[in-house]
Amino acid sequence: MSPEGVSVVAVDGTAGVGKTALVVRAARAIGDNYPDGCLFVDLHTHGAAHESVGPERALRRLLRAVRGSGDEIPDDLDDVADLVAAWRAATSELRLLLVVDDARSASQVRPLLPAGPGSRVLVAGRQRLLGLDADLRLTVEPLATGDAVGLLRELIGESRADREPEEAADLARRCGGLPLALRIASARLQNRPSWTLAFLAGRMSDDVRGLGELRAGDRSVEAAFRMSYDQLSPELRRGFRALGLAPTARFDVLTLAAMLGAPREEAEELLEDLVDASLLQQPHPGRYRLHDLVRAHARRLATEAPEEAAGYRTAVLDLYTAAGRIAGDWGPDGFPTGSGTTGPAPFPGWREASAWLKAAGGELVDVVAYAAAAGRFDHACWIAEALVDPLVHQGRYPECRAVLELALPCADLAEDRRMPSALRNCMGMVDIYQGRFPQARTWFTEALRLGRGQDDLREQARAVAGMGAAEWILGDVEEALAHLGEAVELAPRLGDDWLSGIALCNLGAIHSQQGRHEQALEHYAAAVAIAEKNGRPRAIGNALCFAADAHLALGRHAEATHLLRRAVELAREAEDLPLHAASLSRLATAEHVQGSLRSAVDIHREALSTLTPGASTWLEMEVRVRLGSTYAAAGRCAEARHEFETALALPGAGDHPRQNTMAREGLRAWPCWPSAT
Repeated sequence: MSPEGVSVVAVDGTAGVGKTALVVRAARAIGDNYPDGCLFVDLHTHGAAHESVGPERALRRLLRAVRGSGDEIPDDLDDVADLVAAWRAATSELRLLLVVDDARSASQVRPLLPAGPGSRVLVAGRQRLLGLDADLRLTVEPLATGDAVGLLRELIGESRADREPEEAADLARRCGGLPLALRIASARLQNRPSWTLAFLAGRMSDDVRGLGELRAGDRSVEAAFRMSYDQLSPELRRGFRALGLAPTARFDVLTLAAMLGAPREEAEELLEDLVDASLLQQPHPGRYRLHDLVRAHARRLATEAPEEAAGYRTAVLDLYTAAGRIAGDWGPDGFPTGSGTTGPAPFPGWREASAWLKAAGGELVDVVAYAAAAGRFDHACWIAEALVDPLVHQGRYPECRAVLELALPCADLAEDRRMPSALRNCMGMVDIYQGRFPQARTWFTEALRLGRGQDDLREQARAVAGMGAAEWILGDVEEALAHLGEAVELAPRLGDDWLSGIALCNLGAIHSQQGRHEQALEHYAAAVAIAEKNGRPRAIGNALCFAADAHLALGRHAEATHLLRRAVELAREAEDLPLHAASLSRLATAEHVQGSLRSAVDIHREALSTLTPGASTWLEMEVRVRLGSTYAAAGRCAEARHEFETALALPGAGDHPRQNTMAREGLRAWPCWPSAT
């Protein structure tokens, strides 16, 4: 701060976060540095209308404070400009500390700035005063759980809080680290000595009751929030209500744009204005969140207008349905039933949709739970179904299984009668990807039964294709060939290119396993052609991996290597982690058989690093067995044994007989043979 100027510190934050307490405490700490006094003025912007203090009233109070009670303000100073001139003249030679509380705009504060060199002004308000020239700006955030528990211990007494340490932390979290909420909760506990912390936390177990409990006398967390809401323009109020119905804790511009049916630019402006009003947080650029208690208040406001709320819910659930369908390889036309949204697609293509879903992280499970809790059973099913393909290709199997398990009970309540069969097909697919083949066959069998009951040819075709894939691995080759052949015939009639490609690849793999590699390559070529027509890199890469296996079996190493290098790039482009790992491991095998053992080891290790923890036991076993074989060929015996033993020790390794046998054979070949190089 320059000794010749006036320093301004602007402090903002949501209602009840402790802004006033902070600036008052700061004023006490530094007050001795201002010999001509410390003044405090509360503008009461968020109080009742009759309590509001405009610049004129504030200036008269400040002038009386610096002139003394006996020095009356002349009556002719009616104009704000005259009062400002008088205030600046009165403070021109004073070094003051001025605290301005509950300011809403820069125009309220500017007239109050003293003129004395070296003076300092501390301004607190819910609104970010972007038009005020400030030397320092601070946003007060809610307390972390540890600090919130510390304040609770201070308010209700350490002994009472320490008797229930876990409940104290739970109560602090339910108060969202908001000092006002913690003080009100503490007041309730003080007035009710028979209440335990667990009892009060239990009374706050849902949004409606939680806000209702945070009320003591004339103090209420919800009333504080309501004052902020009442200051908003009609457009901002509508945006705030919509955000209360967002299905995830964090969201972006597109979420609000979809809910309001507004352009992205308009939605972004609303979001940024709500951030400036301290009703919305922005933890990362482009990502926003509501404080838990603010979110509960917004949701309560939204439910006061049921028709409007229903429109917001439908719009945001349609958005997630569309995102999943566009991001997956099935394509938006791969779903014969679903939300009847109209207008332009919310994403230009699968890459943008996939990136948007990926940014939501683990909160996609919350979207399905939200739909189910709201009674939107069809949406819960549609979204879960649409998320399967994007999630499994990111190796996010636990999340994929979680969304399906949430949606399955909704399938019997949904109006879309395709859903009971479709979701069971989806569960079967996840089990196939994770190598749980007996469970997969059970799901597909049930899906086929339900599909036939509804005369749903598409779900029947997917079920028989899934049964064929599971039966092949389980050793029932004749049944597998029959089911996969049926799927290959049905898929073109249904216009289901994804199913055609998958069925052809599995059918080709069976032929290749039986030594009919040229016949297998014909199936693979057809699958590649279908995938390339649709332009989905994941589907193309998957078919190329199958074709490369046949070329390796025929001794065409150069052809296999060429296909696998392309498959690796396609998997990387699609951000498909399991396919990336599988294609890398196959490429390493091609390097191995061509004598490039060092390169093979490096590529195998890269494949291992690509796998997500616990993603797919059978795939990890496959990679480790191949790596162990390469180590053995290179004479690196200890490392070879380690990979074989690690493969056998993986959870559920016994459920994968082929990989299990390969690992045990690798160990029985000990001591491994010396390297030929």
